[in-house]
Amino acid sequence: MKLARWDPFRDVEDMFDRYTRSMNLPMRMRHGHDLMLSDTGDWSPQVDISETDKCYQITAEIPGIKREDVKISIEDGVLTVHGERKEEKEEKDRKFHRVERFYGSFSRNFALPQDIDEEHVDATFADGLLTLKIPKKEAAKTKTIEVQVH
Repeated sequence: MKLARWDPFRDVEDMFDRYTRSMNLPMRMRHGHDLMLSDTGDWSPQVDISETDKCYQITAEIPGIKREDVKISIEDGVLTVHGERKEEKEEKDRKFHRVERFYGSFSRNFALPQDIDEEHVDATFADGLLTLKIPKKEAAKTKTIEVQVH
């Protein structure tokens, strides 16, 4: 069983995150599973972050966005997912009564742990879900040396 590090402020941060999302305000830096997150832009897609023995996985909900409108980069240990959802324009014979979906650009930044292999990141995009698999480097094996005492 793996122990999780307890963060006493996480519940408070989650409460403020729900509040800022409901008010359509940008979210600030927060911690999660040892990955540092920050959001910028007009809106912010929801993500799930998980970890196995071999990789980290980030899954982002970005429905209504074309694959070519999403850019992914890693620079100085920070993974950035950037994109834009274009707003539907009101047409002459069509009037909007309610608009609840978020439009505009987004950018999510993830400070990656030191143990990743950034040369082999795998990204898939299907059914409005962007899935990034970031493999871990193999841990350096320790070598035991037997010392002879004379």
